[in-house]
Amino acid sequence: MITAANVHKQLTVGEVAARSGVAVTALHFYEAKGLIKSQRNAGNQRRYPREVLRRVALIKVAQRLGIPLAEIGEALKQLPDNRAPTAADWKLLSEQWSRELDARINQLMLLRDRLNGCIGCGCLSMEACPLRNQGDVLGERGPGAHYL
Repeated sequence: MITAANVHKQLTVGEVAARSGVAVTALHFYEAKGLIKSQRNAGNQRRYPREVLRRVALIKVAQRLGIPLAEIGEALKQLPDNRAPTAADWKLLSEQWSRELDARINQLMLLRDRLNGCIGCGCLSMEACPLRNQGDVLGERGPGAHYL
């Protein structure tokens, strides 16, 4: 329960790990990548503001969607550090990621459809298979090395 006395209390890395379900090592990694920030107390121990919990949740959801950490980091740079991400923040980020996810979904559906045809064939031909040798531009030039 959040009370007036502990609203501004900072959290230890262990508390953040326990409440977010993310390993301490992952939190250290996120911090090293600039995704989250902590302050050091007089004993040189990390202390996190409470809003880091929402930021960690956002990171985990984005990772589950397949968004690379580098892109998550770029997106988080758009948000202020001094507050938890809001519903409006999430809407902005999700709109950006939706286009990429739609493109990925279309690619996966195309791959699935071609895979069904490939299973019937079973050849996995180096020359003709659209899955094994997709978009073979250099193959059109004939055999041998073309970049040497």
